[in-house]
Amino acid sequence: MVTAEKSAEELAKERLARFETAINLGVPDRVPLWGLGVDIIAAYAGITQHDMYYNPEKAAMAIEKFARDFPCDYFPGVLLGLGGYVYSVALSGYDDLAMVGLIDGPMHDIIGEKFNKFPGREVGENATPQFLGGTFMYPEEYDELIEDPINFIAEKVVPRTSDNLSTPRKAMATWVKVGMELQRRTETSINFDDIARKLGYPIQPSGWAGAPLDIIGDFLRGFDQVMLDIYRYPDKVKKATESLCKLVIEGALESIKMGAKYINIPLHLNEYLSPKLYNEFYWPTLKEVILEIYKAGGKSMVFFEGQHEHHLETLLELPKGWGVAGFEKTDVVKAKELLKGHTCIMGGLPVSLLVSGTPETIDEYVKNLLEKVKLGGGFILASGVGSIPVEVPIENVTAIIEAVEKYGKY
Repeated sequence: MVTAEKSAEELAKERLARFETAINLGVPDRVPLWGLGVDIIAAYAGITQHDMYYNPEKAAMAIEKFARDFPCDYFPGVLLGLGGYVYSVALSGYDDLAMVGLIDGPMHDIIGEKFNKFPGREVGENATPQFLGGTFMYPEEYDELIEDPINFIAEKVVPRTSDNLSTPRKAMATWVKVGMELQRRTETSINFDDIARKLGYPIQPSGWAGAPLDIIGDFLRGFDQVMLDIYRYPDKVKKATESLCKLVIEGALESIKMGAKYINIPLHLNEYLSPKLYNEFYWPTLKEVILEIYKAGGKSMVFFEGQHEHHLETLLELPKGWGVAGFEKTDVVKAKELLKGHTCIMGGLPVSLLVSGTPETIDEYVKNLLEKVKLGGGFILASGVGSIPVEVPIENVTAIIEAVEKYGKY
């Protein structure tokens, strides 16, 4: 936290240097600790999950309280929304409307979209929001997607994702309301930069991208169907990923032009593909996205969901220092051994330990882990998931921070 000894500005510089040194494969003064929080923030502040997604004032209070009481090296800015990538694609070329792709609570209500469930709506007020995805494209439409993804998604897919967009008249009214909501969001949204600046956290502009096959699985064909499509229509799936890859790259490069240094890329299907299928259908276009971001001067922060050990060696095909590999269930010790001096590794704190452990077991775990992974730098300690669940005892969050201070110094 901000102390009399160090000003907020000094703390921000110190944390930024620590964070960027690790990303650039150097040895910082201490192992950086990624921001903790998200789901647990509301409970800690005594508000509901519904408040977090529908009440900016309460959410801002909760986020600031958590960030002040549990200081990390990277501001635990909260993405108070879920995925709606197809809407960003449909509005490609209208940069001022790009944020339509981030579905928050009010936007969810206006559009009536079917990808997500929000607290106080489809789930209880204290339930966390859930991304469901869905099937909104037929297999015989792959050719249309390949030929013209923007118009196909805008004219065919989007009307299927919401009853409020199902007819031209309904869509006109809905998009007018969306525009009004975007204006309201600009005026009342939480200013994470102000909170971060006040508490001594570095401000790092970032953007978003995705793996093209994930986009098909999440927003167009659905998880089950795309897994079958790989066998039923392999050539069409490959061509579709290549077509979408161009859009993903364009979006990422636009974010970099606007000042983003890091591009977040959360993955979904990686765990479910054999090495053969991963290398044939998933990795080629994901690799192209990462390479283009790197060439443009940005760095990718890729979150490898689930178990990724059987695909680790593919990362060696990327240039040294390309970005950060964040892992959910992958053994970060094995990852560090393979990728040391090449890729910055992030992760290491399993959710099971955070939920069921004690401050003593967490202290011992962090000590043993850091002894194995901190040598040579290039490591960031983080939870295996971006959202620490509400079941985690608060004393365990404190134990993580204290353990890093004790055992993370170089």
